Amino acid sequence: MKREEVIVPREEIARQGEFQERIKAMFAARGAHPLARVETFGCQQNVADGQRIMGMLEEMGFAFTEDPGEADLVLLNTCAVREHAEQRVFGNLGILTHSKRENPEQVIILCGCMAQEARVAKRVKESYRHVDLVFGPQALWRFPELLWQVYETRKRVFSTAEEHGSIAEGLPVVRERGVKAWVSVMYGCNNFCSYCIVPYVRGRERSREPAAVLAEVRELVEAGYRDITLLGQNVNSYGNDLDTGYHFPDLLEDIDRIPGDYWIRFMSSHPKDATPRLFDVMAKCAHVAKQLHLPFQSGNNRVLEEMNRRYTREKYLELIQHARDRMPGLVVTSDVIIGFPGETEAEAMDTVSLVEEVGFDALFTFIYSPRPGTRAAELPDPAPREEKQKWFDRLLEVQNRHSAEVHAGYVGKTVRVLVDGESGDGDFPLSSRTEGNRLVRLKGDKALIGRFLDVRVTGSNTWALYGEPV
Repeated sequence: MKREEVIVPREEIARQGEFQERIKAMFAARGAHPLARVETFGCQQNVADGQRIMGMLEEMGFAFTEDPGEADLVLLNTCAVREHAEQRVFGNLGILTHSKRENPEQVIILCGCMAQEARVAKRVKESYRHVDLVFGPQALWRFPELLWQVYETRKRVFSTAEEHGSIAEGLPVVRERGVKAWVSVMYGCNNFCSYCIVPYVRGRERSREPAAVLAEVRELVEAGYRDITLLGQNVNSYGNDLDTGYHFPDLLEDIDRIPGDYWIRFMSSHPKDATPRLFDVMAKCAHVAKQLHLPFQSGNNRVLEEMNRRYTREKYLELIQHARDRMPGLVVTSDVIIGFPGETEAEAMDTVSLVEEVGFDALFTFIYSPRPGTRAAELPDPAPREEKQKWFDRLLEVQNRHSAEVHAGYVGKTVRVLVDGESGDGDFPLSSRTEGNRLVRLKGDKALIGRFLDVRVTGSNTWALYGEPV
């Protein structure tokens, strides 16, 4: 795609601002103070999208509520990666028939990745007639215009046409209070892993201009955010579409020059695009956390080929070794799928053996979930779910044992953490994270939230460390 086809012109962004003002004026004329309920499902990219949706709603005069029953507008920002998340959304849509019956003027909206799927949009159009507006990620920047159409015409609006995707700078944003923030550096995906629906619903890869990313990170640091995560479906591809020779390691180096006390993280990374230079830059940049989330998905080369991952087990192990050589003590996490169509028990055990060989600090583990419209969903899948569950349980057994051992090794040590919130644990009321993103529950007063502290680790389990400020 040409850059001029990707960047939304400023005039168009300004035009959306006009629709925001129309909606705000409409409620003001009624003497109303509208409330919105925004619920986001799925990945951090969805969270970042949801914060921009909330920013636009705030500009329209909305305040926010957790109660769908009192909301004038309910918006579900959805994920399409797994079947379970999809069923939760349809369940929530069904429940919303009750609030719509109580308040016929309530506007119900479905957006996000799931909304972009043609089969989902068709199902909503036919079976969930109380839903007023449906739009996909590519139309997010046009949300004010689409919502105005609903209010003006009193008709249902669907904006789910297949689009190449765009970049819209200057949208308002409502961020969570606290110390963490998300910054999208690029959108879309070109990889077409055979199990993944994301390229079909989020479009092709497109990178934000470096100046825009740097300005956003600088503003966040100055506003007091201390743990900033750079987001992309594959951040390692950042810059490929800019045609300037400027890539993700260059962006990390430039961000690292921003003064302040903060950590930079990034996700997700694709092994096929991870380079020694990336690890070299991570090692030398003081603000870049020494944490690497590098999804491997399978430890068997045949399965990796069927997944269209475009690297081998051997290549992945080589990358991890190089990263650890450059950054001793690096915290390594990953994603893994068990039970890919056609996978045998021996191939699944290759994945388990890779987990044992690498010694991951933590894993995000999944039993394969078919996504209609992907190539993998059409593959024969003879292994029954019960068998896959046994393989999955073996994987969890190995990983949980290792995680517990790693955490036990921290007891008695002093680590630097960022206190990021309350934990809900009466004995250890504070939540914090190490540079490697390990969860540490702390004793102490909530006045410590937002501060970097040295903490002595006094206990551990499989999922967390426990400690007290030194």
